[in-house]
Amino acid sequence: MILLLGATGYVGQAFATELRRRGCGFIPLSRKALDYTRFETLFDYVRKAKPEFVLNAAGYTGRPNVDACELARAETVQGNALFPQTVARVCFMTNTAWGHVSSGCIYSGAKVEENGTLRVERDLNQPKLRQLFSEYPERFHGFTEADAPNFSFHYPPCSFYSGTKALAEEVLNGFGRGYLWRLRFPFDEFDGPRNFLSKIQRYPKISDNMNSLSHLGDFVQACLDLKQVSAPFGIYNVVNPGAVTTRQVVETIQRVRQANRQFQFWKDDEEFYRLGVKAPRSNCILDVSKLLGTGVKMRGVEDALEDALEKWQPAAQTSELPLGLAEPLEEIAFSPPSGDHEAAATSLSLRAAHVA
Repeated sequence: MILLLGATGYVGQAFATELRRRGCGFIPLSRKALDYTRFETLFDYVRKAKPEFVLNAAGYTGRPNVDACELARAETVQGNALFPQTVARVCFMTNTAWGHVSSGCIYSGAKVEENGTLRVERDLNQPKLRQLFSEYPERFHGFTEADAPNFSFHYPPCSFYSGTKALAEEVLNGFGRGYLWRLRFPFDEFDGPRNFLSKIQRYPKISDNMNSLSHLGDFVQACLDLKQVSAPFGIYNVVNPGAVTTRQVVETIQRVRQANRQFQFWKDDEEFYRLGVKAPRSNCILDVSKLLGTGVKMRGVEDALEDALEKWQPAAQTSELPLGLAEPLEEIAFSPPSGDHEAAATSLSLRAAHVA
């Protein structure tokens, strides 16, 4: 039996759907039914229920995007740093295996191959790099799980959201019997406010960058496959192999969906940050060699994009979304902290702000 936390969120619902498809027994624990954000409550529940595995798909992203996290710092720390530690501690004390949905937004850039050597480039929007990517995409290599995050409180600038996700990994990595699954710009064929493809099709202006992406269905299947094949515990980049620019995504949308809309792009990053968003954004490429080395399969990113658009299911509402680029998303499954948790979150928030 699997205990699923955050089952009502965007990612949590995808896990629930896949678990049902596989015929796996699971409990989609609701915060309304049990305040599992409190250590004592969750510990008592896990100790009595004895699940085989605890899956944490909860987190805090801010609405409508991560700019909101710059103001809601206590909630962001609680959802993305403190709560995952609570889950890991409970699982350690009950000898329960666990999985946590992390994010690839803790990196910026990629490793670029030139003259037989690799160098890290944090800014992939440099004209010479964009030209190189269009001609030789194979020269761009992603960050591996062994690479230290370079978009974090330790390596600013970063968004406060990304800082808390990196902070969680720093504490959780190697703690107990756990997986940390890194998601990156989730998308699928189901139109909705959290879908990267939906955002691209509805933003009045789009920021063009290079990125790894995760088809949400492929992501949850791969995460559960890692558990099923008893892959070694640890961090895994769970993205579709390859990388694409946002312009490539738009071109695929126009070709597959025969979209008549004229897409508008920000002139450059300077205009994007001056008029569009506030917090720094992560744009990066991740390496999936470790994941594929376990025998778990993932489609290439271009195949996954085409398939999702060919099967596209429009939603009833097609209202325009706020300015900005789509964010990495793990849905919050609990309200802002209270009591002792609020004090702890505020304290850690202040320390994190000091580091940043």
